[in-house]
Amino acid sequence: MFLHLAAEFDLQRDVGPWLAERGWAAALDTSENSSALYVVNVERNGKIIYTWKGNQRDTHIGLYDLQTKENEHLYMFERDLRIISCSVNSERTLLAVSFRQYTEEERVSRLLQSVSKYLTLLIEIHPVNNVRVLKAVDSCVRVQFLHPVEGRNTSTESRLLLVSEDKYIEQFDICVVAEEEHKVVIQNSGQLPRARVADDLIWAQWDMTEQRLFYIVPKESRCTLKCVQFYPDENFNSILESHLDISVNDTQVQLVNFGYDDCQDQDVTSKSLNLHVFTSKAGGLCVCCSLASDIPDEITYSICFLHKERTESHQLKEVAFLNLDYYVAAYLPGQFLHLLNIQHPDLLCYSLFLTGEDARIDTLQNCSIQSPLMSTILDGCVGRMYAVSISDSALLQFLQKSKRDSERLAALHCALLCVRSTADLEMKIIWWISENLSTCHSFDPIQEFIIASLYSRMRSETHNLDKLLPYTSLLDWIGVIPGVVCTTDIISLPVLEQKEERRTTTYLRNIFENAKKVLSHLDTWDSEERLVPLFQEDDQQQQLLMGLMVAQLKDHLMRHLQYVGKKKIDQIVLDYVANLLNLVHRIMKEVWKRYRLHSYIFCFDERGSAAEFAVFHIMSRILEATNGMCMPLPPGFHTLHLGLGVRCLPLHTLLHYIDNGVLHLTETCVRKLLKDLDDTEKNEKLKFSIVTRLPEALGQKVRQLWNHPINANFIARKYVKLLLERLGNRQCSRPISERLPVPVEFLPLNYLTSMLAEIENQGVHPYEKQDHVNVRFVEEAALKHTMMLLGLKYS
Repeated sequence: MFLHLAAEFDLQRDVGPWLAERGWAAALDTSENSSALYVVNVERNGKIIYTWKGNQRDTHIGLYDLQTKENEHLYMFERDLRIISCSVNSERTLLAVSFRQYTEEERVSRLLQSVSKYLTLLIEIHPVNNVRVLKAVDSCVRVQFLHPVEGRNTSTESRLLLVSEDKYIEQFDICVVAEEEHKVVIQNSGQLPRARVADDLIWAQWDMTEQRLFYIVPKESRCTLKCVQFYPDENFNSILESHLDISVNDTQVQLVNFGYDDCQDQDVTSKSLNLHVFTSKAGGLCVCCSLASDIPDEITYSICFLHKERTESHQLKEVAFLNLDYYVAAYLPGQFLHLLNIQHPDLLCYSLFLTGEDARIDTLQNCSIQSPLMSTILDGCVGRMYAVSISDSALLQFLQKSKRDSERLAALHCALLCVRSTADLEMKIIWWISENLSTCHSFDPIQEFIIASLYSRMRSETHNLDKLLPYTSLLDWIGVIPGVVCTTDIISLPVLEQKEERRTTTYLRNIFENAKKVLSHLDTWDSEERLVPLFQEDDQQQQLLMGLMVAQLKDHLMRHLQYVGKKKIDQIVLDYVANLLNLVHRIMKEVWKRYRLHSYIFCFDERGSAAEFAVFHIMSRILEATNGMCMPLPPGFHTLHLGLGVRCLPLHTLLHYIDNGVLHLTETCVRKLLKDLDDTEKNEKLKFSIVTRLPEALGQKVRQLWNHPINANFIARKYVKLLLERLGNRQCSRPISERLPVPVEFLPLNYLTSMLAEIENQGVHPYEKQDHVNVRFVEEAALKHTMMLLGLKYS
């Protein structure tokens, strides 16, 4: 099952024992009346209001605190009442209750036509004092106290919303005063001040987390969605008005999150307007709507600004909309579970559409499913509230069995950004990536792993940082998702922005200083990480990339996070680049462990195994992925990559990889290769091929390590070429043969060495730091090479 439910609250488990201890066992006897104990409301602070019948059929109201796991008795009516709605203020001094006094049949039989059917009361409960009638009407009324931000001192005033099925909403302002013996009573003795919030509405939803009221007003042939924001110390303001492309004929008001009737009074199949609005922490808003269809066995639902889906069902009831923070879920029990990514809705490929066993949510009934709080589900039928989280095991299983790129990308993104990351889950994802490098055609899984993991690790560093860092490696999505049409905009990767800079000496010095700071940030390597033989070595190219990334990211954040200090931004940037290098190292470590390689693998005395070749292939893909995003690699990556290439590849392929920039010649690896390999014919060919491809600066450092006529001849040729190039137009006198250290009878060589000696005497030395390369060395090399070519023994 994709979504995992953990019961945070269960009436029978969390309330039942408490009732039994106090002698209210009748409330637990469900055989006579299944609605004796049920949930009525969930307040903003997570406190759950419930009601039960006492031994004398009196009606009680209780409160359960999710934080303290404690129950509290709030009030008792000495009558058998049907509680419709109930709310308590944040100080728990006032209780608002709406209940049904009599059914229509009871009023007729008792000749009580003049008595109102429903009654709404405001009750002082700290301690129990006065009771005030707010409404006595024949239409149902829902009540909801406003709850200010925690920590604010608002104990002298409470605000209460009354929502009537007569299509209006009012706000009551209630001032209280503390009297002797800690009594709290309502201050104003006359009518309570009230204000009309909304009129002529056909649907309303209370967002308790953000203290917002959403409601819909029909206007001619279309509907208008409005939003009112309530403030702790002010009145309320309208903050949204948007037209909806829906048509509603039903005159019955539909209410969401204004308390919960038990399932006996709910007829979910009769509702014509099933609509929910969800808001995200980042300020996004989703309007989820499911309208009754005229076509048999068809469900149609829409998520505003995203897309519309249809599916077939033989047991259609009602789509439940759930707020899962990172996702909005559309759930039809037994049919489908659609997770729509509301944090990054611009790419449809990050939404998951699940059917069959993947879409099953265990223990949930087919009715009365609501989402009162973020990442929670209240099942009104059984009086149980669940904390909802995505199952990492089901997600991983879905990732492994998916055949479409869109499904793989959505599952990978979800696993990296939405599920609580663990070392075990990360390891399994890396293993999956190593097996599917060639099966993903629309995206690079290594790139997505690096970018999404970086985003996940860094987004909480400071406010709004999540809007400034790239969360995906994709610029857009061109893949096809069957049955879904979506237009996307190009998403920029701000970290990789490039701009023209003056490449002065000072600028480059700062760039390399940035790289040193990043590398000093990586001094926490543990012993297990040493399993991968990466070397702490200088790599000018990688240090340049590190320094440039630090500089560019710092400039980017300084432009958009001006309220954050420079020291904090410096730390964020260093953490970002260091985490990037650690992620590449993490991939390497898991791959190394999976293929059971060891540190001694970095030698050249034998050919590589199949496991080494697999790791070499993965490293090549890592290199391709990071190059595609202009990202640096950890120290020693190129050395290890080249070492595996020497062990695993035939010579012509190895040289092809080097010539095309896939393999980079590093000083550490070349030194080891020249020292460790003997001079067999095969090794001579390898060494000479490597030596001839060395960059000039590196060649000067390591060529002397190979004491072989071929290498000596190469060095001598290079020396002569540079010596003659530096001579330029300078004139030299005729060479004098007696200046030669050793007379040679071979006249061309005799003439060349005499000329070179004269040039040296004029102070032209191409290898000023390598005094052993001189005319004498050139002469020796020429004689050795000639003797070797003639097959003669040289002494």
